[in-house]
Amino acid sequence: MPNDIDQVLGQKTWAVVGVSNNTTKYGYKVFNQLKKAGYSVFAINPGLNSIDGDPCYPSLTALPKKPDAVSIVVPPKITEQIIGECASLGISNVWMQPGSESKRAIEEGKRQGITVIHSHCVLIHTRK
Repeated sequence: MPNDIDQVLGQKTWAVVGVSNNTTKYGYKVFNQLKKAGYSVFAINPGLNSIDGDPCYPSLTALPKKPDAVSIVVPPKITEQIIGECASLGISNVWMQPGSESKRAIEEGKRQGITVIHSHCVLIHTRK
């Protein structure tokens, strides 16, 4: 998985599914850290219109551009749905934050040809 981590971190445009405007939540921390690390980042949360001045989109399908990678920060049952959306959109890199993954989501992602990172925190891997 280390080579896969490097490959996914090499992607320039990300979407964070499960963004929060609560600065103590991981959805906020992941979104903010990816931006600080120099990535172009889309926020995904159907309950928010914007976060820190950036537009927030209700779904991956609603994005103006397909992201190269998706970071998922939602409960496992929602992650399982997001994997299907990624596959249908041709998104081939997914990072499941600890706590968002499920065996079913991981297996389905791999079956769909998606590079799936799990059991690793993107916050740790993007600190500079």
